[in-house]
Amino acid sequence: MKVAFVVCGALAREVMDIARRHGWDASFYGVDAQAHMRPERIAPLVEARLRELIPRFDRVVVIYGDCGTGGALDAVLRRYNVPRIAGPHCYEMYGGTSFDAMMEEEPGTFFLTDFLLRGFTGLVWKGLGLDRFPQLKDAYFANYRRLVYLAQRSDDGLIERAHAVAQQLGLPLEVRHTGYGALETRLVALMNEIASEQYRPVMEQQLDSPAAREAGESRTSRG
Repeated sequence: MKVAFVVCGALAREVMDIARRHGWDASFYGVDAQAHMRPERIAPLVEARLRELIPRFDRVVVIYGDCGTGGALDAVLRRYNVPRIAGPHCYEMYGGTSFDAMMEEEPGTFFLTDFLLRGFTGLVWKGLGLDRFPQLKDAYFANYRRLVYLAQRSDDGLIERAHAVAQQLGLPLEVRHTGYGALETRLVALMNEIASEQYRPVMEQQLDSPAAREAGESRTSRG
């Protein structure tokens, strides 16, 4: 069975490592992580990937959170009968149940992951225009009270970088080693079921076929 992963750029390195560890034979196709700065771009970018890949693969799996699309991404996936890993965003995937506890404890928490630390200057600092308008930092981060680094790997260099970012933002730092958390457990669970007929993708012209309707009804009944 030929399987394609459509992977958010913020999760690509970790997902590739998970796939190697579990021996999955999958092909990887990325979506630009910069789209997080404009969430309305995510669903169209993923849809373009789906239209490219569905004719070539038996199964397509989207490894993405909702990430601010307001349900638009899931609406696209329903049309093509393509599953995605559960979760609203990567912080929750890595943090699991502890993410909700952290947010309840301190709503003003700014989160970082390995990916965001590696690309902080380009993705966050420049992405928010702070390289050109540093005076905006106080406005952007006025309501944050702490920085929590959800660490996927034990890396002294990234820990050092996290301290530097915390100092740059003027926030106290907490480091929590999460590993791959629910990202891995949820993806493993999905891959254990991916051969099921209910996950067969369809192109739009196939959506009115009995097989497509049956697959959609089956997935809906499973929640």
